[in-house]
Amino acid sequence: MTIEQLYVFFTQSNGVTTDTRKITKNSLYFALKGGNFDGNTFASEAIKQGALFAIIDDKKHQTSERHILVKDVLSTLQALAKHHRSVLNIPIIGLTGSNGKTTTKELIKCVLDKKYKVTATEGNLNNHIGVPLTLLSMDKNTEIGIVEMGANHLKEIELLSSIAQPNFGYITNFGKAHLEGFGSEAGIIKGKSELYAFLKNSQGIAFINTDDSLQVKQSIGIKNISFSSKTIPFIAANPFVTTAFKGLEISSQLIGKYNYLNIAAAICMGHYFEVNSDEIKEAIEQYTPTNNRSQIIKKDRVTILLDAYNANPSSMEAALENFKQLRNVKKIVILGDMFELGESRIEEHEKIALLASTMSFDNTILIGDTFSAITAKNTAQYASFESFKLAFNRSDYQDAIVLIKGSRGMALERIVAAL
Repeated sequence: MTIEQLYVFFTQSNGVTTDTRKITKNSLYFALKGGNFDGNTFASEAIKQGALFAIIDDKKHQTSERHILVKDVLSTLQALAKHHRSVLNIPIIGLTGSNGKTTTKELIKCVLDKKYKVTATEGNLNNHIGVPLTLLSMDKNTEIGIVEMGANHLKEIELLSSIAQPNFGYITNFGKAHLEGFGSEAGIIKGKSELYAFLKNSQGIAFINTDDSLQVKQSIGIKNISFSSKTIPFIAANPFVTTAFKGLEISSQLIGKYNYLNIAAAICMGHYFEVNSDEIKEAIEQYTPTNNRSQIIKKDRVTILLDAYNANPSSMEAALENFKQLRNVKKIVILGDMFELGESRIEEHEKIALLASTMSFDNTILIGDTFSAITAKNTAQYASFESFKLAFNRSDYQDAIVLIKGSRGMALERIVAAL
């Protein structure tokens, strides 16, 4: 069966799913395989639950005419998404970077939603499966698409760009994320810049933060729309970020100066797509962070800055530098291990521990296998959340502001319940 033929079935369907627990009537079920599962084995169940067709790549599970046999389900899903993207023929913004992708995506969506019907990546569906699913969730009513693209090795952004075919692109930054997969900081820069390479070859447009010399260097030869602290000035972050645009002061609900760049990018894109300045301001000020990202939570006599969705050396350093700026308050830092750092794992954790020890916080707590194994001055170290919880005394945190940051696998949001 050709992609064009399969696309006819897609237009007759109620959308696409890869999970039989999320089957809706007349949806298309794609039987993906993973290390510990084979979606082919659930194909018949998908039909029973109401799927219009099940796309499979194992002939022994082709038990009816509603089981469509293809050579490879994943590549078929990706090809179908690419074909759908060409049919849509709408502006699509591709978004990648080491830090801040999801927050920036949400801010851009809030701003563009003021004028357009926008479909954007949901949650963190930003990989070789999530990007096709994002594209296939766009319909005839979608006027602008925003596709977040994550990567932990070279050639991944190249693949995702070839599927999403973005007309516009933005790289939030080049930081120390996924060092294990990229091999080095140079590998990270090369991998993220695959988006720039696609835009250059396709005559697309890049949004560029000209205060970032790396962005400027990597985007040479690409048509671009730029912004900087001169055009969108940073005002303050104590703790909420305030900026200005077109004579309007914009006070966000985001903490940390590092979020200024995410806000500035959203303002720049809103302006380019002709969203009214007052509506840009309204969108930024109404956005409230969720899902453990830059959240401020107040519980009795404790204020929590929860940033426990992800962590790498670059974002950890930025969070600490921002927290340091808070004045006349009791400051407690709780840091969890950073993952996917490869051979530099110990070195990078030692650097962060050393940095924290120089900042005169009232208390610094390190949690995780790696943080507990290093030598760190002026800190309390715990091998796990469980061991931390055994030593936990809520009274130690009263009248304090507590920064909680660590990689997703550490699940440090559990500390909020303890507080």
